[in-house]
Amino acid sequence: MSSKPLRVAVVGVGHLGRIHAKIYAQNPAAELAYVVDVDEDRAREVGAPLGADVVGSVADLPDTIDAVSVVVPTVDHERVATPLLERGIACLIEKPLASNLAEADRILAAAERGGASIAVGHVERFQPGVRLLREWKLEPRFIESHRLTTFSFRSMDVGVVHDLMIHDLDLVLHLVDSEVESVDAAGGRILTESEDLASVRIVFKNGARANVTASRVSLTPMRRLRMFSPGGYVSLDFAENHGLFVRRGPNFDAGLEELRTGDPAELAKRAEFVQGGLLDVQKLELEGEERPLQAELDSFLKAVRDGRAPEVTGEDGRRALALADRIRSEIQAQAW
Repeated sequence: MSSKPLRVAVVGVGHLGRIHAKIYAQNPAAELAYVVDVDEDRAREVGAPLGADVVGSVADLPDTIDAVSVVVPTVDHERVATPLLERGIACLIEKPLASNLAEADRILAAAERGGASIAVGHVERFQPGVRLLREWKLEPRFIESHRLTTFSFRSMDVGVVHDLMIHDLDLVLHLVDSEVESVDAAGGRILTESEDLASVRIVFKNGARANVTASRVSLTPMRRLRMFSPGGYVSLDFAENHGLFVRRGPNFDAGLEELRTGDPAELAKRAEFVQGGLLDVQKLELEGEERPLQAELDSFLKAVRDGRAPEVTGEDGRRALALADRIRSEIQAQAW
């Protein structure tokens, strides 16, 4: 492909789609050519200031489009993405990939027929702290995740497992190199017709475990992930945009000996004893919602230009969806 900016379109310009459009319009590697929305007034409101043409249907997009962000409600992912993929147009489909596995498989089959690539919008993969976890090649043994939000009146077409928890399910699957052996889930409906609260314990075949909790009816927001491994402990706070990596320091063995023989009251006064030698404590910087999304769209554009697989593939999206479906089925069996 030439070095010209890729011609892109955004389908669906609600809250998140508007951000996609703005980021593309500011990206020198992209030309925001079209904005598509069933509400053409809304599409013009978003597209006109960004210099994009407006159409009401994906059928009206020309074959000169190189890539599309699909940011419509989950129930419409198959309807919107399938004809684009069959035309050979690469798509970034916001998470979850589809409403169910049958739809996901039809989307993947359309991509196969058209020779098009699929990226799935699991944006937390692009947080700097998460990228470092992969670079450090830690072996997770236990992961604990909490993703709690206040009620937003958005994404009411899906339950909290597919709306919020799926972010962390993807992260857990990304970090733990093993197949899922069992799940033990609990949750139920509080304000909507789908589950608003969910908690699950996941056991992997390699012995690793993860406790994942999600709620969209919390009074206090929280987005945290903690990971324990033989190589150290990691804490990431996505709401406060910071984290910590704690591992054995250069004087760990000598420090343990001093702990056994020294005066605990005196050792407690020496902050440098713990963080300067016994332990190595590294602060991690995270970023807000828009910067990881910029990194995600940059990665998508680069994958399209280079003709390689996206960082979060359609198969990754299907795997997270399969686990979310499994968890939701167990919750629904409890009937509350």
